[in-house]
Amino acid sequence: MTYSMKARLLLAGAAFACLSAPAFALDGKDLVAKINGALSVQGGSGFTAESVTVNGSDVTAVNAKLVADAGKQSFPIGSVKFLGVEEDSGGYTVDKVSFDNVNITEDKMSFSVADISISGLVVPANPAGNDLSAVLLYDEAHVGKVTGTTDGKQAFSIDSMAVTTEVADDNSSVDFDMEIAGVKADLSLVDDPEAKDTIQQLGLTSIDGGMTMEGSWVVSDGTLDLTEYAFDFKNVGRLSLAFSLTGYTLDFIKSLNETTKTMAANAGNQEAEQAAGLAMLGLMQRLTFNSAEIRFEDAGITKKGLDFAAKKQNTTADQLTQMLKGMTPMMLAQFNVPDLQNMVTTAVNAYLDKPGNFTITAEPDKGVPFPMIMGAAMGAPNTLPKVLGVKVTAND
Repeated sequence: MTYSMKARLLLAGAAFACLSAPAFALDGKDLVAKINGALSVQGGSGFTAESVTVNGSDVTAVNAKLVADAGKQSFPIGSVKFLGVEEDSGGYTVDKVSFDNVNITEDKMSFSVADISISGLVVPANPAGNDLSAVLLYDEAHVGKVTGTTDGKQAFSIDSMAVTTEVADDNSSVDFDMEIAGVKADLSLVDDPEAKDTIQQLGLTSIDGGMTMEGSWVVSDGTLDLTEYAFDFKNVGRLSLAFSLTGYTLDFIKSLNETTKTMAANAGNQEAEQAAGLAMLGLMQRLTFNSAEIRFEDAGITKKGLDFAAKKQNTTADQLTQMLKGMTPMMLAQFNVPDLQNMVTTAVNAYLDKPGNFTITAEPDKGVPFPMIMGAAMGAPNTLPKVLGVKVTAND
């Protein structure tokens, strides 16, 4: 074989190898920049890194710091590893993001967090759009054991936290849920004598419970349905909140974040704060109220609270209960809303007689624009219960 033939074969092999390999190496700095860009638009905290290294499809942000308060504060978070990174039309997908464990000690207090990770991260190419392709999304964010100690004694702990999301097949909406399990706190460590006495009287020297949240968000009209946001603690009760509003679009979120940043940057400047306040009022006018609910299910705290309050007033729990029953209609009469007065009085009487649950709902026949709510609150506040469809019940 001649030299020229060998040369041509070598060149052909090199060309084939180049065509077979990826056209560009993974750009770790661009990944970090686009994550920060999306976080900035969505109102989250960005992060910096001393250096960014790439090893195949893995990217590591070395000596990273979480930036908060418009860059005025930063918190070291160690190395952040992005595993299984792929470029996707200018954006990125990441199989898993893992974080170093957090261990902070200051004076007599310490704080630790273990097993922090995010799976199925999707980083948008351009966060300025108005659909889900412009949103930083993930399948699950997970945090393991969280512990806080003071003077060597465990003050609180959390077994685990998890937030999961699921995007609709047509990319029109996102479902989300959160669970915080095994929340424990030792309130016997409280130093203030008066607070310590109150805690002991209420039997709350230790608390044990958890929190849950479920909801969905429709991108096109900005309908945000928080179907449940609940705090459930043993021997206390379960407080759950829910609401639905429309108008919480990507454009609204971006405008809200910009206004918030402006207010933070001009803190102390009276004219700037007034302008930002007016801008915030303008933003609120884009929203429509659909419904809301607050519900408390007693698990023993009401009776303890009545006993404690009665003791403070040198009376009995029964006498205090009768006093509260008598005061309720008198206090509500000044608002000149007879229907609401009757509903609340009936519900309070039923709950005090036998604490079970207490619910306040607001569900108008159709969505009420926020400007209408603000107008009613300023001009005719006694019409608000009817405008919002307010109902109050107990033990239902």
